[in-house]
Amino acid sequence: MVHELTKDQARRIIVRAQLLDAGRAGDVVEVAEQLGYVKIDPTATIAPCEHTVLWSRIGWSYEPGQLQKAVEIDRQLFEFDGAFRPMSLLPLMLPKMRRWPEREKTKQWLEANDRFARDILARLKADGPLLASDIPDTAQVSRAPDGWSGSNQVPIMLDFLLRQGKVAIVGREGRHRRWDLAERVYPTDLPAYSDEEAAELLGERMLQAAGLAKPHWWWNGVGKNSGEAAVVEGSTWKLRVDPEALAALEEADDGGRVAFLNPYDSLLFDRGRLRELFEFEYVLEQFKPKPQRRYGYFAHPILMGDRFVGMLDAELDRSRDVLRVNAVHEFLPFEPEEHEMVRAEIAELAEWLGVTVAMS
Repeated sequence: MVHELTKDQARRIIVRAQLLDAGRAGDVVEVAEQLGYVKIDPTATIAPCEHTVLWSRIGWSYEPGQLQKAVEIDRQLFEFDGAFRPMSLLPLMLPKMRRWPEREKTKQWLEANDRFARDILARLKADGPLLASDIPDTAQVSRAPDGWSGSNQVPIMLDFLLRQGKVAIVGREGRHRRWDLAERVYPTDLPAYSDEEAAELLGERMLQAAGLAKPHWWWNGVGKNSGEAAVVEGSTWKLRVDPEALAALEEADDGGRVAFLNPYDSLLFDRGRLRELFEFEYVLEQFKPKPQRRYGYFAHPILMGDRFVGMLDAELDRSRDVLRVNAVHEFLPFEPEEHEMVRAEIAELAEWLGVTVAMS
């Protein structure tokens, strides 16, 4: 059976799956469990990505210390590949982690640096947790700096050992990661899955987060048989839909709310889906020359209900304790009620940040 959806239904499924409907999530773990990951990024014109993602789902009751507690004390979340992930996903990721790497060049570098890897593991066993700067670089073969990493090989090896499930990140000091042996960080009683079982279950979890998505794209993790088949009016795409999200369509439409999305928010990652189903051509202008920017360096898309209606260009000025709103760009002129909804959300954002609003 192939489910036939209207575009309105498709958008509602996606927005609800991303916890951006009228209901608010209860806490950090609930958000991470549903979304599958919370992206980490230091760009902070308003606040770092991980915090704005959580605030946009939880609201005023979210405090950054809640995320730190979930990661460093309660161990309900773990950091992997630039994101905080729910610990429930770890057993589904371990089979692939144990097969990593697949690229021959990376395999050769690890083999050439086997003693270096053993040096790091021994140092962590004896003295961990440690920052990368606390660990000597004893690499036999070095990788050339590539713009992402410098000449020090320790952070590179730690990242590789993380991908293999041998080390883990226990917390952060500012933006610096603190490392330890995985066996001292991850739970020891995790269920075991075969490669096939893990891939199937992970595909279902990723579809749960997406609500509705193209299957078998390398980056979204949705399996070709995840969920159920679906098509959307006016689109030729063959999609998979989460059955639970489909069933929830029968519930009353609550009308949604206003949400400001960090440019690295997971809802924005699938640009093709934004164009196809939301009719939203999103371009991140962070890396554009200033004269070519239309909305601002790090403008936050404005979601109203299940439609993108504009862009918020704002920045936090801690020296003056103000949230400076440079512009609210309206794709179509707002109705008076829409103006009020956006102003109210800006006021809530400023209150959460502990500052006042300054309109340009």
